[in-house]
This record gives sequence, structure tokens and C-alpha cells, in this order.
Amino acid sequence: MTYHNVLVAVAVAADSHRLVEKAVAIVRPYHGKITLLSMIANPEIYNSFAGPMLGDLRSLMEEETQLFMETLRNQADYPIADTLILQGELGDSLQYASQRHPFDLVICGNHSDSIMNKIACSAARFVDTSQIDVLIVPL
Repeated sequence: MTYHNVLVAVAVAADSHRLVEKAVAIVRPYHGKITLLSMIANPEIYNSFAGPMLGDLRSLMEEETQLFMETLRNQADYPIADTLILQGELGDSLQYASQRHPFDLVICGNHSDSIMNKIACSAARFVDTSQIDVLIVPL
């Protein structure tokens, strides 16, 4: 099966480069496109605890995520077509992105060693309802 338009869900974590490498290996023979997607937590959760002394936490989180994604883009050894930064849950973000772009494969990583995450992957709801192939890479 050939994939030409791949969405890669990355977290601000050192092992995310493995997901990008996997995507590059899949699309390179077909000159496909790669889009990186990352989520940021809802900063209002943190602001309610930390108060105004943290300033614009949303802006800081977006900047950190953007810098990380730019690093992934520079290290990819393949052109990255686009990057998306969304707020919320992984399943909802994948659904939103896939409704707006013609992706034919979504690559996600399992970034946690916890037994609960292995049992109930955060992308499970998307996998259950998606018409798009999903590759979950253990990290």
C-alpha cells in the first residue's frame, strides 16, 4: 500500500523524531507529503493554579511547541509540508485535522510506559471512527 499524505502526531518529547523518521521512510519512495501535528494542553487549567504570575502561558506553550516542531522539521532529512498546533485531546485533534486535509495515513506514538496507556491509547476513539489508516508506533 502506498501513502502520499501522512499526518504525524508528535509530542514535545525526545522520541518524537522516531515518528518523523517512520513517516519519511513511508512517503519518500512516493514523494509524499508529511504534516506534523502537536497538541498543547489547555492553559486555563494551569492558570487556575498558578494565577497571573505566569503571564500568557498559552503563548509560551505554543512557542515551545513551535520551536520543537521546527527542530523536528530541520532534522527530518525530508521536506515537511505543514505543521499544526491544536489544543485539546489527541483523538479530537486528529479528527479535526483529518476532516480538513486529505490524509491517507496517521502516525501516532505511544509515549507512555504506563499500563493504562497501553490498555487505553489516547488515539483509540479516532481509530474506532476513522476511515484513514492509523499506525501506532511503540516508543
